[in-house]
Amino acid sequence: VHPNVSQGCQGGCATCSDYNGCLSCKPRLFFVLERIGMKQIGVCLSSCPSGYYGTRYPDINKCAKCKADCDTCFTRNFCTKCKSGFYLFSGKCLEKCPDGLEANNHTMECASIVHCEASEWSPWSPCTKKGKTCGFKRGNEVRVREIVQHPSAKGNPCPATSESRKCIVQRKRCQKEGKGKKNREEKRKKSNKDESKETRQESKGRAARRQNREQRENNNKTQPKKRKAPNKEQNLAPVDTAH
Repeated sequence: VHPNVSQGCQGGCATCSDYNGCLSCKPRLFFVLERIGMKQIGVCLSSCPSGYYGTRYPDINKCAKCKADCDTCFTRNFCTKCKSGFYLFSGKCLEKCPDGLEANNHTMECASIVHCEASEWSPWSPCTKKGKTCGFKRGNEVRVREIVQHPSAKGNPCPATSESRKCIVQRKRCQKEGKGKKNREEKRKKSNKDESKETRQESKGRAARRQNREQRENNNKTQPKKRKAPNKEQNLAPVDTAH
């Protein structure tokens, strides 16, 4: 072993030197060169840092640098995240998205254009005027629909979600709520009063008939029975009309 190479290294190095740092790594670790000032030193990491991708070989695992416009990559030709000012599309970093796609500034990716979609129209509402359904002949009726898919930045805008049209109805008078309620209350009280009056009259009638019946029964018990008067015509003697 070279005098400058040490076997008792720290930080995952299998071999190292005082000047160059790690020269080789322990199994499954990645070797990468880091620049410190004017020199580069070797380090051993469990995963490659941002801007690098890992390659495995039988003798050593290395971290290779991604392309200049790529922040993280899977291989040198397949980027997974772009640096600022670039949009990711199919593993590549582009300054401008292809035709038919639009740039998503939130994810920094090229995405498909999404157009607005609306549901079917609802049935027409009842004919109304100033919020009422009576007291007029000509009014308006409306129908609505909902937005089921909002558009992206370059997508087609959403259509109107409501429509109205003129309508004609058979005119009828509106019943005032307060007056109608008062009339219903008066009718209810009157009905209850009439029912109470009839009930009282029926009760008085039954009580009077019961009292008369009891009085007749008492009179029949207290008065003696009258004897039947003899027939005067039977007691008269026959008159002799021969003389």
